[in-house]
Formats: sequence, C-alpha cells, structure tokens
Amino acid sequence: MQIKQASLRKRIHQLMRWVFARVPRDTRHAIYRGMIDCDPAPDPRLELKVAETAEELEDCFRILHDAYVASGFMKPSPSGLRVTIYHALPTTTTLCAKYDGRVVGTMSMIREGVFGFPLQAVFDLSEVRAKQGQIAEISALAVHPDFRKTGGAILFPLMKFMYEYCTEYFDTRHLVIAVNPEKIELYESLLFFERLQENVVDKYDFANGAPAVGATLDLPVAKEIFRRVYGRRKERKNLYQYFVQLRLPNIKLPKRRYFTTNDPVLTPAILDHFFNKRSAVFAELDDRRKALLWSIYDQPEFRAVLPMLSGSATGFHPMRRHHRFSLRCPAELRLRVGGSECAIVITVIEISLSGFQAQSKLSIPVGAEGSAWVELGTQDKAMLDVKVIRHHHGETGEFYGFRLEESDDVWRRAVSALETEHVAGDL
Repeated sequence: MQIKQASLRKRIHQLMRWVFARVPRDTRHAIYRGMIDCDPAPDPRLELKVAETAEELEDCFRILHDAYVASGFMKPSPSGLRVTIYHALPTTTTLCAKYDGRVVGTMSMIREGVFGFPLQAVFDLSEVRAKQGQIAEISALAVHPDFRKTGGAILFPLMKFMYEYCTEYFDTRHLVIAVNPEKIELYESLLFFERLQENVVDKYDFANGAPAVGATLDLPVAKEIFRRVYGRRKERKNLYQYFVQLRLPNIKLPKRRYFTTNDPVLTPAILDHFFNKRSAVFAELDDRRKALLWSIYDQPEFRAVLPMLSGSATGFHPMRRHHRFSLRCPAELRLRVGGSECAIVITVIEISLSGFQAQSKLSIPVGAEGSAWVELGTQDKAMLDVKVIRHHHGETGEFYGFRLEESDDVWRRAVSALETEHVAGDL
C-alpha cells in the first residue's frame, strides 16, 4: 500500500512539474520569487560556521552522501560518506548549519587550486576567467531530511552565510555551479545566475552521470540586481536586505590573525581519517595528482599520511622554492624613481617568504626599488625593502610581482605561521 501511495505521489509530482514547465518563463520566475521566505531573526539554536573538527566534517559528509544517493547523484558508499579529492584541499571550505548542536546542513566552496574545479571537466569557464577576479565553485549543498520542509529555515541562512563569506572572507568575485536541470531555475530566478552554456550536459561524471547545467554569478553585479529587484519588497521577501545589509548573530565567522582568504582546517590526522581510513580517495589518485598533493602538503608532519607514488615516479614531488599564500592586505609603496620618491597605495593579494604579488590602480615601473608597508593583520604591519620584477595587465587593474630585498620579523613570523598552522582559529 505504501509503495502504491509513493508511486502515485511521484506521478502527481511529475504531472505538476510538466504543467509548470509550460507556464511562460517570466511567470515561473515571478512565482519562485513570490515563494521567498527569509526569516531576519532565525531561531537562536541555529548556528552557522566553518566545519573545522573531524566530527563536524563527518556529519557534513554523511548528510551529503545520503542526499546524493537519494537523488541518484552517487552510488551508496560503504563509509556512508561523500568525500572527494576537492575536500582534501586547503582551498576548499566546508560550511555547516547546526541546530541545537546537531549538523543539519552543509555546503562547500571550492577556490581554484591544483586540481581546478569539478565542473570544468564539462563546462567551459573561459568567459568567466576573462572577466578577472577570483572564482569559487559552490558545491556539495545538502540539508538533512528533517529540515527540508521548513520553508528555507536552514537553506536561506546557509546561502546567506555563503554570500557573506565569499564577499568578505573568500576574496571571490564569481560563483560557478553545476546543478540538476530541475533545479537551475531556482538559481536563475532567485539569485540571477546565468547559464554557462545553453545546452544541458547529459552525463556529469562528478554526479554519477546525472544531467547537469552550469551557471555563474558575478557577485558585484548580483548585488545591484538584488537592490533593484528586491530592494522595495517586504522584509521576509527582501533578498537584498537579507544578503547585503542584515547581520545574523547566528553566523560565526572565523577569527583570523592575518588577512588570509581561506580557512584551512585539515590536520594530518583529519586527512588520514577521511582520505585513507574512511575512504580510498588518496589510494585511487594517479601519480600526477599524488605528486600535486605532495606539492601542497610538503611539511614533514604530513608525509606519513600522503599517498606514495608508484613506479619510477616514487618519491618525486614538485616543490616551489617558497610557499605562496592567498591574502588581501592594504599596503603603501614608496618607490625611488628618477631621483624622486613617490607613494602608491596597493593591495597585496599573495605572499611568500621571498616576495609578494599586488594589485594597483596606478602604473608602477618594473625594476623600480623602494620600501613597502604591508598590513598583514590588524596588529601586524611589516616594513620591507622591495623591487618590482613583474607586471601583468588585468581587467580590474594592474598586477605586479615584488621581490623582497630584505624582510622584517613581522613578515617572517607571518609566513612561518601560515606554513605551520593548519586550524583556522590559530591564524
């Protein structure tokens, strides 16, 4: 009897979806927007934070596994978890929603790293890359079944947390997603995502061969669209106020000593637990990807948990002379040019022990020498002797590479901390 009722409900749902698909597109989108219900004062038992412990990550991966299996996006795993190689990267941040201390929702944000993005295997990102600005793929979104019928009580706060984190903490301009064709209009109508291409990818390997649609959102552009479309609506339907202006006490943004742009939480023990013991993710990598992992985690304490290379490549792993870390720091540059000194305000976006990369709205001559005051954190300001060694023109400004002729103790302590600390709260 229960099977027959479930089958009937499924047929009714399919019929309603068929009828709704024949409603004009603008009308459908207006209906979706009319269904918005974003509570400006969520239950205080709801907490939104970066998943940073093994227990929080395990709960996130379990909810994700069950949601993907139920949707046909993956086959059941013996571990009961969905973990991928992207979850093993320090450039991926997993968010969690907790209700009364229990994880009830999750979402992952993947910044571009050594493996690129999952969706770039089937979707062309060249137009997004041409616009400049950092890209993040929003992936692994899931809400516990007990909370899926609560009118967005978990989903909307989780999406707000993602928006706030990306715009203020993750140094991200563009979001990209790959979603099932049945869900794409929700993203188009509510958040104004634009499709990467018109056609649907029939088989997306990252989702067990399910069909997928790729889409992108330019966050500064979206902010203005939100203001125009939602700015005059009532409070619970005003996504501009909700995403841009409102501050939810439920959101616990990570504390950072330095102006870093991501929050790595993966210790050797956590990596070993999820990618060696609970899954075979590391063991199933080819030598190229294993070598790339070694290039990221080349601190001595990680060596025992990383996968060994096979054949003639055993023991090989590419290494940079110095690690590079993504930050976004205000700085003032004083250069000696033609016998005179000039001051230029720049933004440092990447640092290493031997140099940094910075963005400038003004032109800086390559080869010029001088000094730089870099604000690495609210209480950490470094004074450096520098030389301009590279220049690259981008849509959002001019980008320059600087070599340090001499660094100070503040700079060296910051780089050392970024090299040796793995938990976001310690930075």
